[in-house]
Amino acid sequence: MHTFPLHPDCPDVRRLADNPAEALLRAEADIVAAENAAERDRYRRLEDLEEAQQDGRGVTRRTFVAGAAATATALATAQFVTTSASFAATKTGTLVHVFLYGGLDGLSLVAPDNDPVLAKSRPDLLLGNDSLAVGRGFKLTSAFKPLEPWLKSNQLGFIPAVSDERLSRSHFQAADACNLGGLPGETGGRGWLDNLVDNLGAGTAFRSVGIGSTLPRSLIGNNGALSLNNVGSLRLNGDDRFRAATEKAIKGLFTGINHPVEEAVQDGLSALATAQRLAAKPYQPAEGVTYDGVGYAFQQLAQLIKGGANVRVATVGMGGYDTHENQGTAEGGQLWRRLNELASAMAAFFTDLGDRADDVTIMVSSEFGRRIASNSGGTDHGHGGVVTVLSGRKLAGSLLGTWNGLDKPDSGDVPEFNNMFDVYGAVAQGRFGLTNAQVDKMLFPQENRTYKPMKLYA
Repeated sequence: MHTFPLHPDCPDVRRLADNPAEALLRAEADIVAAENAAERDRYRRLEDLEEAQQDGRGVTRRTFVAGAAATATALATAQFVTTSASFAATKTGTLVHVFLYGGLDGLSLVAPDNDPVLAKSRPDLLLGNDSLAVGRGFKLTSAFKPLEPWLKSNQLGFIPAVSDERLSRSHFQAADACNLGGLPGETGGRGWLDNLVDNLGAGTAFRSVGIGSTLPRSLIGNNGALSLNNVGSLRLNGDDRFRAATEKAIKGLFTGINHPVEEAVQDGLSALATAQRLAAKPYQPAEGVTYDGVGYAFQQLAQLIKGGANVRVATVGMGGYDTHENQGTAEGGQLWRRLNELASAMAAFFTDLGDRADDVTIMVSSEFGRRIASNSGGTDHGHGGVVTVLSGRKLAGSLLGTWNGLDKPDSGDVPEFNNMFDVYGAVAQGRFGLTNAQVDKMLFPQENRTYKPMKLYA
């Protein structure tokens, strides 16, 4: 909460004008001007952060020491309070939420074939003859060809026309609502994946993981979530020569204190030891699997899952989808390359996991879609985006949800035929076997709406 003086040089309102009414008006104007300046500064900082995140284009191969595990104080926080289950917990499945920052043009990913509205509105951005056939008369960009085997086996599906009335055309506001599962006032500022973790029972310190240097809003809340660029970065700060002594000291400080934090710290230290064990030798993916670009994030998840870390929810961020110009939907174009990098990473991940992929679901979404019409080779912010699902469990089809065509655009946008939070809820429900009430009351506690289940899985 900001407080502002009535006037920086003369706080006495009566001195702002001879007439009291004019003085009050001037004082109010000064307050409004100061508040507006502060708000502009706040949004400028947020935009700078957003641009930096997008420019980063996802994760890199660089390592860093995870700040969450840097000191004894951090070890004693809620990050490890929920680690009462053994490290080798029974496998219960994993949901990976991939968020594409910038606003993906869903019609450049999957679109109805030979659609007259698209032919008229975006003749330069139509999917080509090399596209892959999808159910219900849709076709898929050739950039997703690495995932064709899963498309043919009914494990890859797309939900078009996904949006919510809460989403604006502001990157920050829309991404915030998507990660929280509603507006801040409706969610209490907790991420929807953090709410989901409440419904999954006890787990290890790795049950909630964000791959990257910052934790997304979707994982922020009451449960401890780890944020790391790579598995080996989860370690104590300090000189390697003294790390063992430091761990011994921390263990001693929190032993025999007859307090719940004792168990939390012991489990936290165990998790650190396990992370270092996994990172002790170079990770070797399955034969023929290579990771590149955003694939390095998926490689970290593969190492954790195959190492028995019991990851329940995880996030991966990927920037570069704000395509106002030079969108490049055709092969070799800018957007085509981004989508191809994503598809290649997802294919490598599922191949690397082998049989373990049966217990994994990937959901890919963005803060909003883009407008139907092209704008000199690009597209502007819009609504009605696409959610992609790659699942070890068979899906009900390759084109899922409701589609009523583009004959009646929503102010130039793809209409909302499928509510975003119904889609999110249905994906999580199918992965973890949640009840309708759990999704409605826990995941998305929004005002004046009720969760409507969707049939996504076979």
